Amino acid sequence: MTAVSISTLTFRTNALDGMEALQTAISQTQQQLSTGKSFQTAAGNPTGMAQVNQLDMELSASQQYVSNGTLASANLNLEAQALTDATNLLQSARDLAVQANNASLSATQRQDIATQLGQQLQQLVAIGNRTDGNGNYLFGGYASSTQPFVQNGNSVSYVGASQVSQVQISGNQRISGGDTGGSVFMNIPAGNGTFTTAAGAGNTGSASIGPGTVTNPSQWVPDTYTIAFTSATGYTVTNSSGATVTTGTYDPTTGGTISFKGIQVALSGGPTAGDTFKVAPAGQSSAFSTLSSLITTLGSTTLNSGQLATQISQSIEQIDGALNNLNGVQASVGGRINAVTASQSAAQSEQTQLQTSVSNIQSTDYAAATTQLSSEEIALQAAQDTYASLSKLSLFNYVS
Repeated sequence: MTAVSISTLTFRTNALDGMEALQTAISQTQQQLSTGKSFQTAAGNPTGMAQVNQLDMELSASQQYVSNGTLASANLNLEAQALTDATNLLQSARDLAVQANNASLSATQRQDIATQLGQQLQQLVAIGNRTDGNGNYLFGGYASSTQPFVQNGNSVSYVGASQVSQVQISGNQRISGGDTGGSVFMNIPAGNGTFTTAAGAGNTGSASIGPGTVTNPSQWVPDTYTIAFTSATGYTVTNSSGATVTTGTYDPTTGGTISFKGIQVALSGGPTAGDTFKVAPAGQSSAFSTLSSLITTLGSTTLNSGQLATQISQSIEQIDGALNNLNGVQASVGGRINAVTASQSAAQSEQTQLQTSVSNIQSTDYAAATTQLSSEEIALQAAQDTYASLSKLSLFNYVS
């Protein structure tokens, strides 16, 4: 009697356990078919889940790089437009400077040009203070929430940061997300980039001096040189120590060039004895101070024709330097935009490969799963039928 009871209990327990296992298997197979994933957790496939987790991390990083690039590209395109507008404005200012460099203009006409330049100075400041869609200043660098340029009369100062944020656009590539106002508008070599020229404040003649050029860089010795006219035709060039560098004669009727230390400068007009001109190493200027100086020059009523022509020519040279700097920054911005585009294209291809790899590891084989589900359902039905049939046998009905 006891043996029979144990056997009956064992049969029921085993039968129920088997049917429960089949039901669990059916549930898992149905989940695979409904989700399209052959496993959901590490318990289902430890090795496969580890691979999927690693691929998911790489996919997430790639998607973040694309997002970073999209934001950077948007800001860089806004910067590119600002640089184009600044270039057009400075080109217009240059045209006005050339127009003003005409001895036949009256003081009133030059003042009219100075007024136009004053308006352009304000417009240039406004370009430097442009913001993106979130109100961040394009040229503020790290200090993107602070207005980078402050104007006080014709004086403009930069109060932004000296560095910009770096943006990660791929696993091994970072780009500058913008440019500082200092590098775009402020830190521009003065004069021709090597030296500057100026007419003496006490000059009484009509001679003017041009910006000059470097003819032999290896001979140039940075120093402050003075070209002093001892007569209307004779001059002496001295260095900052007063030592004579060269002497020569000048023809005021035709003008001419004076060469020394690997450079040459062109003079025109008629000097008088005692007139001087300075040649000094180029420091740094800014697009704003260049316009400001030009405005001051054109508004002056004390400069003679030679001094006026010299200062206007110097301003034109420095506007050219500002334009060259803007062109360089524009080329850099264009290169970074292209880098983002190339990076995003590569990232999209990488993401497709990663998604394919995840799918290959985790995706359900629908044909196999469907066949498996059918087999499991048949097995469960058979187990249930068998259990029901055996449960009705007299042995179970009558033996306690």
